[in-house]
This record gives sequence, C-alpha cells and structure tokens, in this order.
Amino acid sequence: MHKRTNATPRRRGSSLRLPILAIAAVLLMTGTSFGQSTAAEGDWSMWQYDLQGSRHNPHETAITPATVGSLQLKWAFAFPETIAASSQPAVVDGTVYVGGRNGTFYALDADTGATRWSFQAETPLGGNLPTFGLRNGPAVADGLVYFGDNSARMWALDAATGQQRWVRQLDPHPFAIITGSPLVFDGHIYVGVSSQELGQATSDHYPCCTFRGSVVSLDAATGDVQWQYYTIPQPQPTGGKPNFAPSGAPVWSSQTLDVPSRTLYYTSGNPYSGYPEGAEAIGALDLDTGTARWVRRMTPGDPPWNGRCVIPPPGGNCPDPGHDFDFGSHPNLFEINDRLVVGAGQKSGVYHLLDATTGEIIWQTRLSTPKPILPAPGSESLQGIQWGASYDGNRLYVATYQAQPGTLYALNPATGEMIWATPNPTEGCLINVPPVPMSPLCQLAMPNAVTTTPGLVYEGSMDGKMRVFSADTGAILWQYNTAKPFKTVNGVPGLGGAINGHGAVVANGMVFTNSGYGRQITTGMPGNVLLAFGLP
Repeated sequence: MHKRTNATPRRRGSSLRLPILAIAAVLLMTGTSFGQSTAAEGDWSMWQYDLQGSRHNPHETAITPATVGSLQLKWAFAFPETIAASSQPAVVDGTVYVGGRNGTFYALDADTGATRWSFQAETPLGGNLPTFGLRNGPAVADGLVYFGDNSARMWALDAATGQQRWVRQLDPHPFAIITGSPLVFDGHIYVGVSSQELGQATSDHYPCCTFRGSVVSLDAATGDVQWQYYTIPQPQPTGGKPNFAPSGAPVWSSQTLDVPSRTLYYTSGNPYSGYPEGAEAIGALDLDTGTARWVRRMTPGDPPWNGRCVIPPPGGNCPDPGHDFDFGSHPNLFEINDRLVVGAGQKSGVYHLLDATTGEIIWQTRLSTPKPILPAPGSESLQGIQWGASYDGNRLYVATYQAQPGTLYALNPATGEMIWATPNPTEGCLINVPPVPMSPLCQLAMPNAVTTTPGLVYEGSMDGKMRVFSADTGAILWQYNTAKPFKTVNGVPGLGGAINGHGAVVANGMVFTNSGYGRQITTGMPGNVLLAFGLP
C-alpha cells in the first residue's frame, strides 16, 4: 500500500474540489442528499447517523435540556435465547429495525414495539450460550434494510415486508464475521469484515493465522461486489510459529466518507501475526476503486496480539506478546478552519486527529493510560476507547471503557484539549438504601459509541445505566437503571444488564438502547432487551 506523498493539505475551498452546487445537483439526481442518508429529518437510518460519522442528530427538537428529565420508558422488547443485545437499531418512517443475537432480524413499530415482521438469518445456538448471531446495526435506504451476520454474510431485505432481496458471502474464511454496520451511499454499500480467529489462536495446535481484514463495496440493488480492499498483504507460511504472517488487521467498525473528494475512511484492528503497516491504522481509500490513498499505523512497531498472548509464558502462536490496541471506533470526519480532518479513538486510550487528505497527525490526546487489569498481556486495552465518538459541530465527545472509572469527555476539536470530563458515578453499581452491591459483574465503564442531539450527550454504561449529559457542562441530566427485569411487548421474559457494543439512537422524540451484555471475554451483566423511552 502506498501513501500519498503530497505534503500540502487540501483545503475545503481549494479549486481541486468540485463546486458545492454542482455536487448537490448530482446528488439530487441520484436521489441522495448531500452528506446525509435518504431518511427523513429526525430519523436515524444507520450507525454513523450521517456519511461523516457525526452520530449527531441535529433535527431532534422534542428532547432538549429542558425536557430530557421527563423521559420515561414506553416499551421493552426481548430477544429470545440470548444473553446479550448489541445491534444498534435504525429508525426510519416509524419503524425500528434491529438484529438479535438469536440470529433473527426484526422490524418493530417505533411507538408501540409491536412486531411488524421478522426474518431468520442465522440459526440460534439455544439455551444460555453466548450467541453472536446479528450484532451489527442495520442501515436503511431506498426501501431496503441491510445488515451483516456472524458468518460474514451481508443481507438485503425489503424494509416493508422483510422479504429477502439478496445475500452475499463477503469472506470465505471460517472465522470471518461482520461487526461494523454498513454505510449506504449513491447506490452502494460499504462494510468492513472482522474475525474471531484470534480466539482460535489460543491453542498452539491451531495454525495461526490466515485471516486478513477488508473493506468491501457492494452494489446496493444486487449485492454484487464492486471491490474488496484488504488491509494487509496475503499471509505467507513462516516455517515456524506462528505458522503464517502477516495476519489480522480486522475492520470492526463502520466507515465514513467525504463526498467531494470521493474518499472512504476506515479503521483497523491489531495484527494476529507479523508487523503489517495496515494494522491498528486509520486509512483512506478511493471510493470508486478501493485503492489506498494513505494508511497510517497509529501504534507503529507494536508486536502482534492474539488469544495465545494471554497465556504465560510467551511462545507458540504468541512468542512476543504485543497489545490488543484495536480500533473498534469508526472515523469521525469534520472540518477545522476549512481543513478536512479525520479522527478516531483507539483502545490505547488515545484519540487521534489527522489531516484527511494526507494522513498527517494534527493532534493526539490521551484520555486513559491503559494498565493491565488481569495477569495477562492485552487486558489493558479494556481501559481505552472502544466503540466511537460523536461530533456536534462544536465539541468532540469521547468515552473510555474500564478506565477506573470509565469517563465521558468533551474535547476542543481544534486542539484536542479537554473541555469537561464526567466520570462514571461511583454509586453506579449500588442499589437500594442503604446501598448494596448490584452485581459482581457490574462495571463502572463506558464502552459505548457516544450519541448527541442539540445540547445533549447520550452514553450508556456497563453498570446498566442509560444517562443523558449536558453538552455544555457534562452534568448528568437524566439516568435510568436498565439492569432489571422487564415486562415486554412480545411476551418473552426480558432482563436488562450491561450496556455495551452499540450507541443510543435518538429519533423523533424517542431514545432507543439495548441492554444486556453477557460475554466470555469482556464479561458484563447479561440481558436481552431493547428499550424505548419517550416524553409524556
């Protein structure tokens, strides 16, 4: 992969960029609005909210700093046969689209939670097994709903009926999965491919490792693959242990794009073996061809990390343990003084901001200093930045995971300087009076992707609380304890738990969040519900 060598940043007003009015006219002809999805104002049609990954809904007018304290539970929906819920919903035209870890995809009435239709994409594992099923959030555009599954397949269903339009296998590797949510633009789907192979590498009998991450472009109408960009070169035999290198660099997160320059931005995870430059990186691709414009590794020289690295002493598939400094966060794209920039938070605890045209580092702000919390290399990554940040046009909002405690930050986007910080409340894992421990699995941690609307910041926690903060001060204006049983609209026993693996969705005067995250590795309080809140 070749980096672009031009050192002069391209400014938004440069003659190299197409005139804005001309671009708008083209986009109108294609049925796509400039910088937005085709959803109506107030809807939330995909993970990033918009093409730039702001996770900011500027059209929310009902829920404000003055009214947010009146939010109340409207309905609860339970996913059967699951102990985790992390598919961030999409809300379009009064319908909530969401996947379950039981492998079923649902369309629900946004006002009542009633099921409009369901579609079985994967077979549930059953019982209390930690199923994965459908864990990424869907995207809705032009009457279709798109989502990925735990077998690395992309699906397209009719949004009104749930009828299958197409399904495509994006990677033949047996441990390939899709965790990042698709980005829809101009008749194309863009999605990353990630992997569970690092867990298989725990055993030295496993020939580690052969997976490599990728970003795929598909025709939205047919599912035909237009291009597939691999983050690292093809793994080659090493003649020793690990057996193949380089490998890894999965793409866990969603992508964002800049329309005028037709550039797609992605982030990648850790190497399983070898020292590829494309791992733990932020990269820019040509939207039309998938060729790399630049790729910058943010932790250069960091040794590889896989599941074997947690087992002392080093050897076998992990002779030289590195750090699990994945990028799980999607890229944020915005402007500073007419300069296009791209940023993302890393599990290293650092938020990086780069020039979007050249990949040059503008600033880096450390929000946590990861230290091992288990007697094993890699556990320190749980204290970093996990799933994504939000930009509201004024501030950048970033949260840290198990950073003792997890903390929500507001940063100056021009400098990276901290404006305010609100730690996870110390009483978050206590209930009743006098306070008693809520659960031994409760954690004061904020891994979730941050969401904003005018004046408000939304962030869930592993202590089971959904909280809304003042964008100006960081003060907690509203919170709700989701870690409890619920009577559900579909009659399935519902239990809330830790909030992890997604972000809150705020659309048309309602707030939607999953609750429950029982996992073998990043253990949290189990649960299986989707909750909807609204004003009286």
